[in-house]
Amino acid sequence: MLIFLGFLLVVGFFLVSIYNRLVALRQTGNQAWSDIDIQLKQRYDLIPNLVETVKGYAKHEKDTLDAVVKARNAAMSAGNVTDQAAAENMLTGALKSVFALSEAYPDLKANTNFLQLQAELSDLENKIAAARRFYNNAVAEYNTAQEQFPAVMLANQFGFSKRDFFEVVASERSAVNAAPSVSF
Repeated sequence: MLIFLGFLLVVGFFLVSIYNRLVALRQTGNQAWSDIDIQLKQRYDLIPNLVETVKGYAKHEKDTLDAVVKARNAAMSAGNVTDQAAAENMLTGALKSVFALSEAYPDLKANTNFLQLQAELSDLENKIAAARRFYNNAVAEYNTAQEQFPAVMLANQFGFSKRDFFEVVASERSAVNAAPSVSF
């Protein structure tokens, strides 16, 4: 009887440790997503200032600026990781077109406010990229832990579900994977 109780105690301890590890990994993923959210909020707050600065120089570029505002609003209202990733990729593309405008407007390119906003946005983009990498690493670790034996037998029963990665959409991926064309 004592051996049986000892066996149950060991099994119980083992199950609790598996559960606690899954909880810790889920919390790491939640924290990583929160970090992304904070960086994105800062970017969303910066975009209206950038748009207003550009408006003064590029009055006839209304479509480009409207696309940035529309992409920002879509990104802010995205409901899940997949939608958020798609909206963020759309916003990144729209912002690239705004920075391309600066090449066509030398006064804008020399504007200190625009240059400061551009530098802040560039810094935020780097922070967002780092936060995405951390989040995707946390998700990979969490998903792997759920699929490993013996946790796989417990994960679904305790409500641990697979998380989605924050990925580049297919159209962006093809642009990244394509070899650059260099000509002289």
